[in-house]
Amino acid sequence: MLFMVIERFLDGNRRLVGERFKQSGRMLPEGVFYHASWVDSTGTRCFQLMETAHPELIDVWVRRWDGLIEFEVVPVITSADFWLKIPI
Repeated sequence: MLFMVIERFLDGNRRLVGERFKQSGRMLPEGVFYHASWVDSTGTRCFQLMETAHPELIDVWVRRWDGLIEFEVVPVITSADFWLKIPI
């Protein structure tokens, strides 16, 4: 399953988020795979495409960033897969 993860840095504190990332990396549990990420032009949100066969592992990852980031996790499918499911 694919997930679009929207991260909002709490209190706009991207410095602490950056420090933890430099020190510990993404801190992904085994079985969660990172595909790509983008940061908005103000530096307050990060958008990441993640994949896992076990959605509960996303919650494990989110808890590792508790106190620094607020997460919105949206299950997504590719546009190609979406259009294959829609009868035209």
